[in-house]
Amino acid sequence: MPSTMTVDDIWRLFEETSRQFREQSAETDRKFREQSVETDRKFRERSAETDRILKERSAETDRILKERSAEMDRVLKETSLKVQETTAQVQETTAQMRETDRVVKEVSRKVGSLGSRWGDFVEGLVAPACETLFAERGIPVHKVSRQMKAKLPGGRHMEIDVFVVNTDAVVLVEVKSALTVEDVRDHLIRLAEFKDFFPEYANKRVFGAVAGIVIGEHADRFAMNKGLFVIVQSGDTVRMANEPEFQPHPW
Repeated sequence: MPSTMTVDDIWRLFEETSRQFREQSAETDRKFREQSVETDRKFRERSAETDRILKERSAETDRILKERSAEMDRVLKETSLKVQETTAQVQETTAQMRETDRVVKEVSRKVGSLGSRWGDFVEGLVAPACETLFAERGIPVHKVSRQMKAKLPGGRHMEIDVFVVNTDAVVLVEVKSALTVEDVRDHLIRLAEFKDFFPEYANKRVFGAVAGIVIGEHADRFAMNKGLFVIVQSGDTVRMANEPEFQPHPW
């Protein structure tokens, strides 16, 4: 083998190197083209798969949205219907309440009017019986008056339902359709103040009586314990509820 290379040897080596480079370059190009084609194929496949998935998901989303929209429409319609029904019920209830209020006011007015007439009836029943009732208890009656009234300075006033008079005594009768303990207390105050309002009777003994068609719990016993006569209904008339030995308290 020669120890030195000639120009031809160098040229041949250059051509061989160039040939090998061209072959490698061609092989590289081929492989690159093949890989490019494969990459493009895979990209298109993946793109198509992505499009398919997106379309499926879009279709599913549209379906869900439509279902939910339909459900929302149904709920809104039902809610609107219920609101209309509730509004109608409220209006009906309001009308019923107004009617009830009107009826209550009318009944109250009638009851008030009835109470006034009932009081007149009770006084009309009690007053005529007083002469006999008190005469039986040792208090002869010379005069029976109704609705005795008097006033004092300072706006003070007094009204006596039934006023019984004889020569040395008077009886103040408080008449109630329904007698209560509080009514008895009020009458005790009236008795204590009587001579301030009616000084013309200052020299007379003053007795008290209460009368009622309906007697509240303990009202009769409370009145008797305070020294008052108690007049109650008995059939079509009235009677004295006190025992025969009862001693009235004088004021």
